[in-house]
Amino acid sequence: MKHFSVKQKLTLWITLLMLVLTALVLTFMVAVSSSVVTENAFEQLSTAVQDNVGGISRENGSLVFDADFAFTKNGVYTVVYNNAGALLAGQLPLSFPEGVGFENGTTRPVEGTDGDFYVLDLRLPFGWEDAVWVRGITAAPDVADVLDDLTGIALLLLPLLVVVSGVGAYLLARSTFRPIDRIIRAAETIGEGRDLSRRIGLPPGRDEISRLGQAFDGMFGRLEASFEAEKQFTSDASHELRTPTAVILAQCEDARRHAETPAQYAQAIDVIERQARRMSDLIAKLLQMTRLDQGTQRASFERADLSGLAEVICAEQPGLPPEAVLETDIQPDVEADFDVTLVSRLLQNLLNNAVRYGGGHILVTLRRDGADAVLSVRDDGPGIPPEQQDKIWQRFYQADASRSGENGAGLGLPMVRQIAALHGGTVTLASAPGRGSCFTFRFPAERPS
Repeated sequence: MKHFSVKQKLTLWITLLMLVLTALVLTFMVAVSSSVVTENAFEQLSTAVQDNVGGISRENGSLVFDADFAFTKNGVYTVVYNNAGALLAGQLPLSFPEGVGFENGTTRPVEGTDGDFYVLDLRLPFGWEDAVWVRGITAAPDVADVLDDLTGIALLLLPLLVVVSGVGAYLLARSTFRPIDRIIRAAETIGEGRDLSRRIGLPPGRDEISRLGQAFDGMFGRLEASFEAEKQFTSDASHELRTPTAVILAQCEDARRHAETPAQYAQAIDVIERQARRMSDLIAKLLQMTRLDQGTQRASFERADLSGLAEVICAEQPGLPPEAVLETDIQPDVEADFDVTLVSRLLQNLLNNAVRYGGGHILVTLRRDGADAVLSVRDDGPGIPPEQQDKIWQRFYQADASRSGENGAGLGLPMVRQIAALHGGTVTLASAPGRGSCFTFRFPAERPS
């Protein structure tokens, strides 16, 4: 059995079960049929005798039989005896023995010379001592013939039922386990690394196999996302770290060859430190974005004062250039369910973007709009051309690379969109060349339970 497949085991089990059940049903039918045949004979005998008793009367000392009286009906013989046991009317079956005593109202078997009989006697009184006996006699049914008929039917039906149940069980098992085969093939394909986008694609359903297929599709999706995030991180890191690494190596080589004074060495170290800090900041951002992509960093929601947080972040901007002006229009006491750390990073990234690309004036607004909290950061910079507005959400894309400065990596806005999605919200851009840009973060103030 251990070498059989599940389909074969299921088919064999159902076939054996049907074989046993069919045998039990046939055995029950044989046992019941003999009882049913006997009961039917008793009922016919009792009915015939009782009907005939009602058709006997006495007039002027003689017995009178109604027109409905039948001496032979449905295999039942009716004979009439006087009180002394002498036969008055009717004819006995040929093999029925003589001298069988009377028992009023009792159906009993009587052994004949050529087979058995069932006998029912009823006493019909016509006076204190005068009475007649009405006897019904019917041949006992041959149960052996019934058993032979049932055995023939069983020998005909049993193999047919076994074959039908076996074929039906196999078809059912094959249909049931066909999705399992699809799951196995998809898992083998993904396990060999040929196609991480492969999905089982079972139709929606509430049965266990459909739910298993959907669970596998979800797992495959997360597996693909994990591989894609790893590939993205590797590609991004190798692409963006190439430049600062080259600058550090070139600066080290230049210092080794040409630096002669402590001031020259200090200048080289400053360049190396700036590039190293840039690399460290870039790696930290890439790691955080990868964790957000993979879902390993989840938002830690809490009920907090969004107005107070925005006020604090806007007040603590020591890196603002002297010509930049930061104004706020923050509605007080706007509370919401959000991750304080992530929303702080979102607002800081929007402020950094406004400082880097704006024209010097920045306006931060916050208000409650129905069930949503709406946070906006507006600048009066040159704006973003329409053809570039979809690209700014891509990693490492910069709308104006010449103005990005050394600290611009093109990761701020993609991270803003990720954080907005984690909060069930959206971030939108309204911009036009020469009119500045406005980034708006809208999300539900109350997180659904």
